Amino acid sequence: MFDQVFAHEGEEEELPISPLGETLEQRMKGLSFLGLELATGVVLFLILLAVFWRNKTEKAKWFLYLGIAVPIILATLFLAGSTVYLNLVSVSGGPVHWHADFQVWACGQELDLIDPTGIANRVGSPVFHEHGDDRIHVEGVVTDLREAELGRFFMFVGGELHADHLTFPTNEKLYRFDNGDPCGDGKPGVLQAFVWKTDEDAGEFYQEKLAKPEEYVISPYSKVPPGDCLILEFGEEKDRTDKLCSFYEIAESKGELRRR
Repeated sequence: MFDQVFAHEGEEEELPISPLGETLEQRMKGLSFLGLELATGVVLFLILLAVFWRNKTEKAKWFLYLGIAVPIILATLFLAGSTVYLNLVSVSGGPVHWHADFQVWACGQELDLIDPTGIANRVGSPVFHEHGDDRIHVEGVVTDLREAELGRFFMFVGGELHADHLTFPTNEKLYRFDNGDPCGDGKPGVLQAFVWKTDEDAGEFYQEKLAKPEEYVISPYSKVPPGDCLILEFGEEKDRTDKLCSFYEIAESKGELRRR
């Protein structure tokens, strides 16, 4: 089904490495850990020097004491200060844990994101990632709402998302879709994005079509629903999607939400 869509790809294309340090929180954490490492190195050196330095003068003792105390104090103050600063400048007022479920469909077939590996068991960055559960996780301090845009999630997991283009990494290969590429039936496909959202006051859920999916900001909910259900489809152009995330289906079947 996908032969024509991916005819312009190489047989074995390596998946791109997700960029690191792209958010203010990550940069501040990186600087904090660097400061702690430098302070630890200085302190260990001075402790060894103090052990092997015989017959130290009073000035030498003060030098060693201050040389050990000052780096520890400075590193601690920077770590605490950076945490306070992030909370003050964040639009979320502190750490968040937002979720949104998602599905990606191409020419009628659902695609599965590349599996997570390593101890962290995630694909993406510490702030924006997926755990092999078809769920977008936003964890940490959001200093700018643009940090929670859908396009950034795809960037962090090794893909790319624009209104007319999608790159999506799977265990098999890195798929690419551009508007106009044909599906298996020869008809040109179009990339489309839909979001199912919840109206908690009315007890309803409804869908919207996204004109610029890469700029869509994940709704600030930890539970799905009311968190978003995002559907990306490459295929015949349409106004609405018939796809729905499983947790929305469960809520509807239980009568917790009704479709608008």
